[in-house]
Amino acid sequence: MEERIQKWLDGSYDVAVKDEIRRLMKEKPDELKDAFYRDLSFGTGGMRGIMGIGTNRMNIYTVRMATQGLSDYLLQQNSQKLRVFIGYDVRINSRLFAEESARVLAGNGIEVYITKEICPTPLASYACRNDHCSAAIMITASHNPPQYNGYKVFWSDGAQIVAPHDEGIISAVRLILNPNQVQLASIEHPLIHWVGDEIDRDYLNELPVDPTSPQSSLKLIYSNLHGTGIRLLPQALQRQGFTHLHLVPAQQSLDGHFPAAPSPNPEETTALALGSQQLMNEEADLFLATDPDADRLGAVVRYRGRAVRLNGNEIASLCLEHLASSLQSKGKLPLNGAFVKTIVTSELTRKIAMDFGIQCHDVLTGFKYIAEQIRLWEGAGSHPQFLFGAEESHGYLIGTFVRDKDAISAACLLCQAAESAKKQNLTLIDRLYNLFRIYGVHRQSLTTLKFADSPEGMEKIQSTMIALRRDPPYAIDGKRVIRLDDYLGQISLDRTTNQTRQLSLPVSDVLSFWLEDESKLVIRPSGTEPKVKIYAEVCEKPTAQIEESIARCDEKLTHLIEAFQSV
Repeated sequence: MEERIQKWLDGSYDVAVKDEIRRLMKEKPDELKDAFYRDLSFGTGGMRGIMGIGTNRMNIYTVRMATQGLSDYLLQQNSQKLRVFIGYDVRINSRLFAEESARVLAGNGIEVYITKEICPTPLASYACRNDHCSAAIMITASHNPPQYNGYKVFWSDGAQIVAPHDEGIISAVRLILNPNQVQLASIEHPLIHWVGDEIDRDYLNELPVDPTSPQSSLKLIYSNLHGTGIRLLPQALQRQGFTHLHLVPAQQSLDGHFPAAPSPNPEETTALALGSQQLMNEEADLFLATDPDADRLGAVVRYRGRAVRLNGNEIASLCLEHLASSLQSKGKLPLNGAFVKTIVTSELTRKIAMDFGIQCHDVLTGFKYIAEQIRLWEGAGSHPQFLFGAEESHGYLIGTFVRDKDAISAACLLCQAAESAKKQNLTLIDRLYNLFRIYGVHRQSLTTLKFADSPEGMEKIQSTMIALRRDPPYAIDGKRVIRLDDYLGQISLDRTTNQTRQLSLPVSDVLSFWLEDESKLVIRPSGTEPKVKIYAEVCEKPTAQIEESIARCDEKLTHLIEAFQSV
């Protein structure tokens, strides 16, 4: 750590930065230690961290060096003409980091297209494909608190980087050790082009959701949670025929401090509180919220005098069922249609897909694997036709014109489902309960085991997973474990027959336990934080009183988690 600090004091860093380091040495040594105790890692999802000075922070130097590594890798690809699209969200320093990235790319002779205004992540993915770019950079920390920012890389297909490009870029970034290795041009360099709202029109024209009747009576509330969704989502809904739309005023401003949404995550009830209250006050039908880069969608339904939040699995199930039934009614449901979900996404979606004759494919956790599956199918002779993709953490994708999760097109699809229900004097909650009646009540939870952010903490995480593999439970909460999937060993063991089979997904430190009553537990360490995540799902046959069945299911879910943690 001391060596890293000294390199910054001796190196080509701004005088103000060096003065701040000296101040922290005297006044806040612990803060300085945290800022320099490691290098901010550039992983398969790019990088994300707290902003500030130091090697373990997001700042112009770490951004420049990451972009130099990306530039070096791109120049190794022997492409005739390299171009990179850059988008950025509302966060503090997002535009600055985007401009610094553009300067480095131009300094390396790479053409740059950078947005004049804030840009949703799905729009960056779309523009990368639409403008035939070699790669794209999106400056965002998604739904993290305001002190964070991040740097996300897409490849030429508009999807987040995967093998082999992920390791290639990571290796190139690791070779950039100081600012003197960075080629830096002026922001006025002729290779840097500023992009306006022309890409908005192209994106909106390609939305793969059929417009509804222009007389839609659906009453909507929307919050962009101070983020980029306001650039496109209201327009998209209006073009789909949803004109009764009110915004949440306190969360409308484009403000990276997120004053009315300190944790701007549409998965969290606190972020949805203002919109939920407005939903009830205005007697609207549905409240929608998007995170700051508009790739995640949250939803709350007014149901019998209450504001009822839909979780990510429930939104996925409702969207999939509506999409499938709509295509089927129009005779447009393809025989080779495919739905792609992550291994932690609800098994309810699998049942719905299979009921419509749609293939269901599992991928590892992370939306990049859903997008990768689209690319692999496009390169095959006879392949499934991608219809919809979903992950439990509120990420969805309809069609293939975007290659990352897209809250804008997902909002249109969910509103179509709500409109269809309203025509029958129903709500999305009624539709969800009907799915429960058909396929069984499915309830899910995510439990997080936190560890110290230290070498000792990482060792405990590893020992936890090793212990589970060495001595896996044969029963949990009195229910037999009938199947065990180990994605690290790539082996699935059927305990009813004692037969094993090879898992086809990539190696990953994940364990899945399947119980005799259709319950499921998936355990995996977080890829970005010192945590172990436990995803649980239970299922049971419904009774006539559906809400009583849900309550029993939730109790069963609680017992399952408690029992597993005591194993």
